[in-house]
Amino acid sequence: MSTAQHKIGSGFGAHSTADDVLAGVDLSGKLAIVTGGYSGLGLETTRALTRAGARVVVPARRPDTAWKALAGLGGVELDELDLGDLDSVRGFAERFLDSGRTVDFVIDSAGIMACPETRVGPGWEAQFATNHLGHFALVNRLWPAIEPGGARVVSVSSRAHHFSGMRWDDVHWRTGYDKWQAYGQAKTANVLFAVHLDKLGADRGVRAFALHPGGILTPLQRHLPKAEMVERGWIDEQGNALNPSGFKSPEQGAATQVWAATSPQLAGMGGVYLEDCDIAEPAVEGDQSSGVRAWATDPEQAARLWTLSAELTGVNAFA
Repeated sequence: MSTAQHKIGSGFGAHSTADDVLAGVDLSGKLAIVTGGYSGLGLETTRALTRAGARVVVPARRPDTAWKALAGLGGVELDELDLGDLDSVRGFAERFLDSGRTVDFVIDSAGIMACPETRVGPGWEAQFATNHLGHFALVNRLWPAIEPGGARVVSVSSRAHHFSGMRWDDVHWRTGYDKWQAYGQAKTANVLFAVHLDKLGADRGVRAFALHPGGILTPLQRHLPKAEMVERGWIDEQGNALNPSGFKSPEQGAATQVWAATSPQLAGMGGVYLEDCDIAEPAVEGDQSSGVRAWATDPEQAARLWTLSAELTGVNAFA
């Protein structure tokens, strides 16, 4: 079966930064929404976009923390949003739509990783609910502002999608919870979401992308015990990143999502998974170091997830 998952030779790579991919790009007059835009990769994404002239709306679960992180940064608006609470998602979307503005880029950067078994909403597994369902509801509710401007929607996934496809018989991990496989399923869902959103939105000028930003030490690791990160070879006993560790800097980690949102090299494309500022190749069986697994780009599974997500959240802009 043919696939669009092939490198295009962007000229950028793993060491490129968000500022590198935006060099010479003028985003004046553009509006972005960046979830998690006050921490880790999201914060670097916000900084890079504003330096290029964009205005950035940052929805934050912790507004006080966000204000401190964003202090002194011009061109930023802050609002409240908890992706694990669908009422909060609706409230944010309604406030934004009431402003009458259209949006040019939506970057779904917020997420949680490998947390202890946690339930949100009506008993949903927290990683699937926060990383996928919250963003699904957000984008669908914001559709009246996304469609008119032909926005790009960027779903920040992870190489961790290799860990698990969709567990269709138990997406909320009622039995046998495994924090890493649950994270893997949520990251697979992020890719499948982009695949089907692009299918639905392409003829309206809206394109969607998913991506692996690279390995970066950020607050995303907050649920991991220090001993586990030492065992994995990420940090030493003093908490310092090990070299060579394969980790990117936050500025490098933000590059692929910024490239996905803004690059003219992706004009006319969509529904693909990116890594290192290029389209990723299909994964080789048994190799989890790069590429995208077939289960994450399968259009039938993408459509199935969309239907399930619409049923769970009660939101579907295309119904």
